[in-house]
Amino acid sequence: MFLIECKCPNGMYCPLFKVDQMMEWSSRRSVVRMNGDKFRRFVKAPPRNYSVIVMFTALQPQRQCSVCRQANEEYQVLANSWRYSSAFSNKLFFTVVDYDEGADVFQQLNMNSAPTFMHFPAKGKPKRADTFDLQRIGFASEQLAKWIADRTDVQIRVFRPPNYSGTIALALLVSLVGGLLYLRRNNLEFIYNKTGWAMAALCVVFAMTSGQMWNHIRGPPYAHKNPQNGQVSYIHGSSQAQFVAESHIILLLNAAITMGMVLLNEAATSKGDVGKRRIICLVGLGLVVFFFSFLLSIFRSKYHGYPYR
Repeated sequence: MFLIECKCPNGMYCPLFKVDQMMEWSSRRSVVRMNGDKFRRFVKAPPRNYSVIVMFTALQPQRQCSVCRQANEEYQVLANSWRYSSAFSNKLFFTVVDYDEGADVFQQLNMNSAPTFMHFPAKGKPKRADTFDLQRIGFASEQLAKWIADRTDVQIRVFRPPNYSGTIALALLVSLVGGLLYLRRNNLEFIYNKTGWAMAALCVVFAMTSGQMWNHIRGPPYAHKNPQNGQVSYIHGSSQAQFVAESHIILLLNAAITMGMVLLNEAATSKGDVGKRRIICLVGLGLVVFFFSFLLSIFRSKYHGYPYR
């Protein structure tokens, strides 16, 4: 495709050249990589009659940004869904600015964290709502598509590539269980083991009550590092969100409280030595009091308006 680099009388590139150039880049790759010069010419500088979604990230291995890689995967899914949909047009483009390729852009926008998603509208400057709230919403493709629809009125239906890992894992699990039952076909008493079923049920309960399903749906980061002082937060300060590390902490606390309740029950129902039962009771009571207090303090830090007494 041959393009004439035309400029307006004021020295700026005209919208026709800019949109044609963006279309050419998008035809090669769904997400257009931008350095500082390209960003200023095709995203920041007017005139521009198209909207641009920019992901500011740090994907180089030395940056060790695992969240950036995860967000980039979701971003690529969304961009591919738009690029290969029947509704694709020159009204919306997806771009990325990596810190190691456009550090000057980060400095120009006073940006000190990654990943960050921003919408640059066809007319006017970006507003506060044009910055995606990644900490509260997560970076799943579906959530990004909903945010883009609110900002641009462009509806994107997300198409994910087929993933057979779940099917393969299920097939392996069924094969393993089936093989175990076949080998133990003459002795299946373990199926009626109440303790085994109770442990399995507790594992499911701990996973669900700790927020693992929320993590799977929203895709939050593992933790948050404050770029100002380097402090790492494992507990999210809002009641509307959480980190992956937070769900692990809650899971361990619930498990410790449950262990304390089991010990208390054992001390009350067993018929062993009185001194041993007293020790078990004190240990169980200590586990319940200490870890429930810890759990309550986390609840207090997230729900600031709760009427404590």
